Amino acid sequence: MGKIIKQISNDYTVKENDNIYICKARGKFRKDGITPLVGDNVIIDTKNNYILDILDRKNELDRPSVANIDQVLIVTSVKIPDFSSNLLDKLITITEYNNIKPIICFTKLDLLNKEELEDIKNIMDYYKKIGYQVYTNTSPDLKDIFKGKVTCFAGQSGAGKSSLLNRLDSTLNLEIGDVSIALGRGKHTTRHTELLEVLGGLIADTPGFSSIDFKDMKCSDIKDSFIEFDKYKDTCEYRDCMHKDELKCGIKDNVENGNILKSRYENYLKFIGKGDL
Repeated sequence: MGKIIKQISNDYTVKENDNIYICKARGKFRKDGITPLVGDNVIIDTKNNYILDILDRKNELDRPSVANIDQVLIVTSVKIPDFSSNLLDKLITITEYNNIKPIICFTKLDLLNKEELEDIKNIMDYYKKIGYQVYTNTSPDLKDIFKGKVTCFAGQSGAGKSSLLNRLDSTLNLEIGDVSIALGRGKHTTRHTELLEVLGGLIADTPGFSSIDFKDMKCSDIKDSFIEFDKYKDTCEYRDCMHKDELKCGIKDNVENGNILKSRYENYLKFIGKGDL
């Protein structure tokens, strides 16, 4: 059994034990509507370099396209490009829905002024309070989370994913792109998905993106992915409360009194407006 560690076009790099094979996918996968993903555990024909079978996946992500992930490190820029609570909460929501552990890493704090830094620290404290692991790109203990895990790096272009990987392992020498001041986002220096051996684990360096959707997610799935809502759900009058237009909603009450971060609730309302009822 091998694992797909890289895909470029129709070529899949498979590592089996200590051997590397560049394989093609069998035609039957296309016929069956199946696409091999980086992270897939596969059976291969080592003589003809074909992927014969894909073993069952424990999970998969659509964007980025990667399978069998233990955790997602959401790399979030706070400046150039500016911090986006909307994108951060989208990534957390989709990660939670796929039963993958989200971990948050804030980057570029050194570019903030004193007032901006205080605001970001308050936001970081909130995510810690509701149960997430939160780091900065200079946190010394960040290196401890990767051993024995398959970790996906995700975040908008220019957030500093490749820079962070280079910091974690200086031998990688990954290309780092500039950020367009006019567009407020980075150039896509990572053009394919690849699993890299770093700090005793595997890390997926994935192409950056700034637009994702809630494919196959219902509004109730989105609600369940906001983990802090669970703490206050019994204060709602209705068991199936969607925390939107209902009266006597405990979630809305806790937004007003500051127990729930206002931007989280506002993002939730935007998300369920796009979810499938």
